Amino acid sequence: MKTKIINIICSALVVGGLTSCSDFLDEHIPQGTLSDEQVKDPENAEAMVVSAYAIFTTAEDINSSFSMWNFDVRSDDAYKGGSGTSDGDVFHQLEVQQGVLTTNWNINDMWVRLYNSLSRVNSAIALLNETSDSYQMKTQRLAEMKFLRAYGHFLLKRLYKNIPFVNNENLTYEEYNQLSNTAYTNDEGWQQIINDLMEAYNTLPQTQEDKGRPTKAAAAAFLAKVYLYKAYRQDDPKSNQVTSINQEDLEKVIEYTNPALYTNYGLEDDFHNNFRPEEQYENGKESIWAIQYSRNDGSTYGNLNWSYGLIPPNIPGATDGGCDFYKPSQNLVNAYRTGDDGLPLIDKFNQKDYDKANDNADPRLFLTVGIPGLPYMFNRNYMMEETSIWSRSNGLYGYNVSLKQNVDPALIDQYLIKGSYWASSMNRIVFRYAEVLLNRAEAYAQLGNTEQAIALVNQIRTRAAQSTQMIGNYTNTYGVKMYVTNYKGSYNKDQAVKIVKMERRLEMGMECERFFDLVRWGDAADVLNKYYAEEIPHCAIYSEAHFTANKDEYLPIPFSQISASNGHYTQNIGNW
Repeated sequence: MKTKIINIICSALVVGGLTSCSDFLDEHIPQGTLSDEQVKDPENAEAMVVSAYAIFTTAEDINSSFSMWNFDVRSDDAYKGGSGTSDGDVFHQLEVQQGVLTTNWNINDMWVRLYNSLSRVNSAIALLNETSDSYQMKTQRLAEMKFLRAYGHFLLKRLYKNIPFVNNENLTYEEYNQLSNTAYTNDEGWQQIINDLMEAYNTLPQTQEDKGRPTKAAAAAFLAKVYLYKAYRQDDPKSNQVTSINQEDLEKVIEYTNPALYTNYGLEDDFHNNFRPEEQYENGKESIWAIQYSRNDGSTYGNLNWSYGLIPPNIPGATDGGCDFYKPSQNLVNAYRTGDDGLPLIDKFNQKDYDKANDNADPRLFLTVGIPGLPYMFNRNYMMEETSIWSRSNGLYGYNVSLKQNVDPALIDQYLIKGSYWASSMNRIVFRYAEVLLNRAEAYAQLGNTEQAIALVNQIRTRAAQSTQMIGNYTNTYGVKMYVTNYKGSYNKDQAVKIVKMERRLEMGMECERFFDLVRWGDAADVLNKYYAEEIPHCAIYSEAHFTANKDEYLPIPFSQISASNGHYTQNIGNW
């Protein structure tokens, strides 16, 4: 019994690139051994479960954030930022889609970190399976671990497409070495994730005392999102193009976004409440599942979110040392312009740059993007300007700043803490109720049920219109014009799909979803090459940028992983 468990734990570390499990065993199993009694002891299983949760915060860092902001710089939402193109040069290469190599450290680093996370989850599952059946929480804890295993695989699949699935926690070391990254088609790969999520959905409770543990609604929201990805079929092994949109998968999205599954959740009264660090706002009614960060938990820095450490701007006397990465693009700012009717200029938003003195704008612009002439994080002591304070690159990446990941400098030493980099205790919401509504709207639109789709979009727009608690004085004080209204009338399927896609961008801008949305829709090449051409006056780095279809949708499989696979891994298409 004890030898089996030790072998399983050691084997689970192989795909993550580790060659020894001694450090892991020393941390979790003293002297690297378990008696039969210890194997069955629920306390040891609980310790492994906690360890599996913890690694989804401790395994990420500033260069490999599980929020994926580092990799969303490939989208039209954001510039890489920093001091210039050589500052984080491997991410610059991704941003312009030129010079990306399979040996680049960042591509392998994310692979290793995520598979190490999955190894911790599988180790917990293996130990739970051997734990005494008298342990009342055994079934629920197994469901929680299946949810986390689905989460790790989901993050990997969006990045690399063709991945080895470590969904058998009992594999031996030799069996791990035989895994292939093309054992499943793209569609079958999504189904592997769904299989774990169905086990979670059928078991998890409606509520959890510990906020970081997933609920039944979290599993439902996750299932809806995976089915939405699965619906856009990309199963041609010689292409990343969307070949069809599957109706049955869309109907599953409708099933798992049924409002009856979310009786404990709803839209926050104000959009900005989702992005505040104060305890009274965290785990609010819109937060279905969030990564829990904390401060003052007995350790030097607490369980802080270091993965956003590169994003704060470099404000003298406040955020000295801020690195100013992940900067909102002018294209994103322009997308928030509204017409005289209060609706987005879906096909015309980028015909001119947003002018805050003359243009109408959706209020979410001022809650997503810090713009020169307005206060940073709503604090009038930090007025943004077109100076090097607000752009370490002296304007190469513009002067806009992300607001969703940052914290008011007035809260330094409370919710914003300086260590090696800046860190915050603010939770990161993984699934929020607004996205559930958007996923449901997208499925309805693609199914031709346009009236239902537009009604859901209007729920979100109604909330946007009233999200002014932090910016209520902006019109009188700074002269901005805020105007957002709901859609009226009838729309055909193509119009409804466009409306939903635009609303998703406005609602979730700078939440690291945009690039992955463009890929799953099959829109990435067209949208991004148009973006590069239009963005050159704002960000000269795009003069040499080009998105190559059937290559740049996914990262290459890291060279070191291919080399270590003994011929079992196949490189992604695109002639890397």
